[in-house]
Amino acid sequence: MEKDIRFGTDGWRGFAARDFTFDNVRRVAQAVADHLREPGPGARKPFPAAVVGFDNRFQSEDFAREVAHILAANGIKTTLCAEVLPTPAISLLSRKLKAVGIVVTASHNPAACNGIKVKVDGRAAPESVTGAIEACLDRSNPARDPGAKVTTRSFTKEYLAYLRSQINPGRFFGRLPRPVVIDYMHGSSAGLLGRLVTSKKLIEIHTKRDPLFGGLNPEPIETNLAELKARVLKEKALIGIALDGDGDRIAVIDDKGKYLTPCRVFPIIIEYLITLRGLKGKIVQSVSMGYLSGRIAKAHGLPFEEIPVGFKFVAEQLASGAAIVGGEESGGYAWKGGLPERDGMLTALLLLEICAKTRKTPSQLWELIEKKYGKSEFRRVDFKVSKPSVDKAAFTAKLQRRLPKKILGLTIKSILDTDGVKVILEGDLWVLMRPSGTEPLIRTYAETDSPKRTQELLETAARWVNTHL
Repeated sequence: MEKDIRFGTDGWRGFAARDFTFDNVRRVAQAVADHLREPGPGARKPFPAAVVGFDNRFQSEDFAREVAHILAANGIKTTLCAEVLPTPAISLLSRKLKAVGIVVTASHNPAACNGIKVKVDGRAAPESVTGAIEACLDRSNPARDPGAKVTTRSFTKEYLAYLRSQINPGRFFGRLPRPVVIDYMHGSSAGLLGRLVTSKKLIEIHTKRDPLFGGLNPEPIETNLAELKARVLKEKALIGIALDGDGDRIAVIDDKGKYLTPCRVFPIIIEYLITLRGLKGKIVQSVSMGYLSGRIAKAHGLPFEEIPVGFKFVAEQLASGAAIVGGEESGGYAWKGGLPERDGMLTALLLLEICAKTRKTPSQLWELIEKKYGKSEFRRVDFKVSKPSVDKAAFTAKLQRRLPKKILGLTIKSILDTDGVKVILEGDLWVLMRPSGTEPLIRTYAETDSPKRTQELLETAARWVNTHL
């Protein structure tokens, strides 16, 4: 039975052999081709080019090859990557080659999943594009042409050159006082930092391809980083950095072996970009991020905005020039000067640059932020739901109607319904509940000035979620 195909916050994803099948991949590839062949305003333009990449998952290269051949059979000039590359590399190629980028990846999702991401002009395709692709599904049968030409080419050097053009680690890596541990989580960025810099101070782990990702989801969250924490402490490292399965997001372990939440990492990045790189302009972040970013923006007299979850919304602001830096709770960051796209490797380089230029460890950097802008105790808890998707608008409306006037004795200051329901309390404390855009989950988030309060807010959110689903 054919399954519904919907693009969520970042692409279409499904379970292998159930939703993500060769038949469904062919349907998506043909829909992309039909969308690309549609005439724009005025005279029909030549067919655009396409570049197709893939990650380390089981059969990803086979699915990518099938996508490439269908696009080529539709008369679209198509290039297939010769090797695994992180998703940001395909974003780069979409701009460099003036092509539509297609990546076969399920990002951080379990090994049993796979998916497809679409990239245009150096960033995630906006909803106008993915919506148009959905509208083209099954408009025509997947094209077949055994003689259609697909060019296969290696692009690793181009991606490494881009990274060096943004931040060259050769200029400062040798000055770092302690080792650096990079956990690639068996993902598509494996070994790339080692190709940028040769040093005994660089320790790379989980570099080998493993479609089962060592038994863990390739998601850079604290529960998946026990080995990285242990290695940082064993090596007395300056920092530990983990990259997710397709290399566009990171997590940070500090020099004391402690996990730095994105609500701590992003303020460190913002403060550095503003004070030492001199960036000035609007700061944007997903609604699931913390309150310190807004405090930093206010202290520097800069505008600040919270936007829906999904880096494509951050990318839109960066691409238009409306914002100078953006971040999301899942560990994706980007800033003015590079592509309007999250890039785990580039963010890793930035964090190393910050440590080198400030001559401070990550724990010291956080202590400075905490002293200046306040404490941040953030946590996220996810709940599995039986429904494949939850009506976000209905969920949000139902929760809003039944909220009390006070929570944990604190008055509700405001409610944001940008993406789910975010309840903001006195002192900027907050709790957010929203259906995931990529998985059958309800995500709950909370940030306060103490672990106890954060836990209490999450427990309150859990009761509301269980009552209103």
